[in-house]
Amino acid sequence: LLVDEVNEPSVTLKWIGHQWYWSYEYSDFNNIWFASYMIPTNELSTDGFRLLDVDNRIVLPINSQIRILVTAADVIHSWTIPALGVKVDGTPGRLNQTNFLINRPCLFYGQCPEICGAKHNF
Repeated sequence: LLVDEVNEPSVTLKWIGHQWYWSYEYSDFNNIWFASYMIPTNELSTDGFRLLDVDNRIVLPINSQIRILVTAADVIHSWTIPALGVKVDGTPGRLNQTNFLINRPCLFYGQCPEICGAKHNF
């Protein structure tokens, strides 16, 4: 019995941790990928959220099973979206998996929940 396995997810998104940014791959759609960097405080708009806003946001469907694959390119990274109850570690050479369902249209913020050094949120 595999409790965490999603048999037919609507979308599979791969999160790849890099030092000071994340890259994302929508592997179901002709390998669409992009990098996402945190916006520096001095470049934020007046309605921006310090240490949370990024230059490229992920867009995901609501009311659909979403599979997330997580890995890292350099060192161990941790990724969480507190409002969705998701926290996964990305480790070089390993592929971790989680899944979730978004049940309302909203803007969710992800962050690094660890105290790891400069350019980390907390």
